[in-house]
Amino acid sequence: AAFGMAYRLLEGAMGGMHEHWTLMLSVLAALSLAVGNLFAIAQSNLKRMLAYSTISHIGFMLLGFVNGTAEGFAAAMFYMICYALMATVAFGVIMVLARAGFEAEEIDDFKGLNQRNPWYAGIMAISMFSLAGVPPLFGFFAKLMVLKVVIDAGQLWLAIVAIIFAIIGLFYYLRVVKVMYFDAPLDDGPLVLPTDHSFRWALSLNGLALL
Repeated sequence: AAFGMAYRLLEGAMGGMHEHWTLMLSVLAALSLAVGNLFAIAQSNLKRMLAYSTISHIGFMLLGFVNGTAEGFAAAMFYMICYALMATVAFGVIMVLARAGFEAEEIDDFKGLNQRNPWYAGIMAISMFSLAGVPPLFGFFAKLMVLKVVIDAGQLWLAIVAIIFAIIGLFYYLRVVKVMYFDAPLDDGPLVLPTDHSFRWALSLNGLALL
């Protein structure tokens, strides 16, 4: 919906005024990248971390709008589709674990998840790596497309800013992977999952699709 509204406004209503809104979008994109990533680093609550990271991903989407071309709009749309699929996996794992009676609000709640359920630890790790833009996962190609659009538009400074904040974003995404695989679990017992197999199959396929 956000992409659709921005596209109709910028390409339709204001298409002939591209040179006037390019700088505005560049600044908004840079601010979104900065605010989203810096606030996400400070979070210990996983849902809040993902919420602030969404702000940074909106910044990446805005990169596609900067040059006002069909290629740019396509890159922005691709990024939004990609982000929706990645975020669905992350929140889906939180839902599955919550249904299993597992506290899944704080990042520390995921300590040792690999020892309790390697499959969902792996699915969550795929989601985190993809959100961080690690190749060859889906998120890497989405970031690559919007960065190419920005560079083609002659906004090299904005591409550098985006890359810097993408590297900063690696910290909080990899922190989740670290606690799942390298920290001791708070509970040594196996994780008893709910019997809703259809949801678990859909979530697993969604996660594997990011590969």
